[in-house]
Amino acid sequence: MYKSASFIVLCVLPLLTVAQIALPNSAVASKVQNLGRTATPQEIKAWDIDVRPDFKGLPKGQGSVKQGEVVWEAQCASCHGSFGESAEVFTPIAGGTTPDDIKTGRVKSLLPGANQPQRTTIMKLSSLSSIWDYINRAMPWNAPKSLSVNEVYATTAYILYLSDVLPADFVLSDANIRDVQARLPNRNGMTTAHSLWPGREFGGTIKPDVQGSGCMTNCDVKTAVVSSLPEHASNSHGNLAEQSREIGPTRGQETSGRMAQAKTPAAAQSATGKGSNDTFEPLKSAQAAPESAANVQSVSLASIKPMLEKNACLTCHGMATKLVDPSFKDISARYKTQTGALALLSGKIKNGGQGAWGGIPMPAQALSSTDAGLIAKWLVEGMPP
Repeated sequence: MYKSASFIVLCVLPLLTVAQIALPNSAVASKVQNLGRTATPQEIKAWDIDVRPDFKGLPKGQGSVKQGEVVWEAQCASCHGSFGESAEVFTPIAGGTTPDDIKTGRVKSLLPGANQPQRTTIMKLSSLSSIWDYINRAMPWNAPKSLSVNEVYATTAYILYLSDVLPADFVLSDANIRDVQARLPNRNGMTTAHSLWPGREFGGTIKPDVQGSGCMTNCDVKTAVVSSLPEHASNSHGNLAEQSREIGPTRGQETSGRMAQAKTPAAAQSATGKGSNDTFEPLKSAQAAPESAANVQSVSLASIKPMLEKNACLTCHGMATKLVDPSFKDISARYKTQTGALALLSGKIKNGGQGAWGGIPMPAQALSSTDAGLIAKWLVEGMPP
């Protein structure tokens, strides 16, 4: 991030041309009178939270592996698994490295010729500042920047413990993080053989990112299927295409049609996403919908939408389109005629859950029981506009 106040002002002025940006500050000021203002020191400090690979910008603090485990179970495990191994929502965080990788600083399973089916975060991580910075600015997904500095240290320490980089009694801090950097399994795996970094201004050589050496015309394309799912097992756990998220590199194979003639009623029900896992008892904390929500005459989209935006619900749920999780329209259609739906949905919204719509979990939410009840009421009533 650039730390010049004048540069920040220029960034928020879309009318400026490239030529104007290149002008000295005084020349720019004469052309943009009454447009924008100089960023205050407090604003610059609030924006300037990046941590560089040399750890410049890293705040003082510390956190232990034990403290990180507590934060992880409460804030991270619902998406990443208790041991960083889950691939339900994102690729796994931990795994795929060996003690020899820690010694050499190069993950062997990433080298040419290695047969590694899944690349984890810790396998590819070459700079410890990257994961600290990312957790600090973007995690947890539904409440970014809500972790304290010490909690970020603790969470980073726990990830490194899961990867056998740190012992269970370690306390990670700004004072020892450089020593820990020297133990990253892939610390020597980063290449600068391209033009993006370090570039000529930092003593690097200019080399195109894309070499263009691949075949472009009259290519001899050979494909061979080396493994496939047997017909008898293709739909034994439901349609695989419905069990993978719609973003990212991994897609589930469409299997619902391959064994349609051999489906049992239970398998057919599972393929539609309405299998036996969809039957849940309301959580004890939601045996009855909050009275304040139940007593409301009706709710509307206008009153509910601010709650959905505030709690990042629209990040995973579209109004009528499935994103990461099912659309509100599909949820409403399933539950609006179900007995006890108001209490059930209130508990799910507040406490999170997994299994009703596939394997992707929904983490517990920080919204109040009253707001959870109002959102549930809106869904049960058919999403009135």
